Amino acid sequence: MAGKAPKFPKMGKQGSSAGRGRRAPRFGVVVARFNEPISKRLLDGALEAFRSQGVDPSQVEVHWVPGSLELSQAALHLARSGRFAAIVCLGVVIRGETPHFEHVAREAAAGIREVGLSTGVPTTFGVVTAFTEEQAWERAGGKVGNRGEEAALAALEMAAMVSRLTRKHG
Repeated sequence: MAGKAPKFPKMGKQGSSAGRGRRAPRFGVVVARFNEPISKRLLDGALEAFRSQGVDPSQVEVHWVPGSLELSQAALHLARSGRFAAIVCLGVVIRGETPHFEHVAREAAAGIREVGLSTGVPTTFGVVTAFTEEQAWERAGGKVGNRGEEAALAALEMAAMVSRLTRKHG
């Protein structure tokens, strides 16, 4: 990740530092298989981010879908299940010779945003949109950072915020 990682409460098996005794939060990760080698690198970044913040691997559930357009539908099902504190969506869309790139990227972003807004479950966007495969690799753990890591850290931060607000105003 470019820059310094933000500080989050450690989330181990006994729950966050703010809620001892609470059940540990679970996180869903949905990954698009299209451009799978790059998507796998994004997933590796996300899983490492969760681990580095004290999330036990058993608290993270990974689901693969065909492509970036399917991310939001899968995320919606996970969010509606009520089992997850946040959902991370990961994928790769690389510009080709047709306008397909713009449609897929725009609709993936809109769908993922809609899941979070309609369910209240934080749903983060870790979809790399790049002009070339080389640019995509740079955003999946190269010199530009790892968008999967960033999406996982955003999910942790948003889940903690929602949890605080729910306890405070719930």
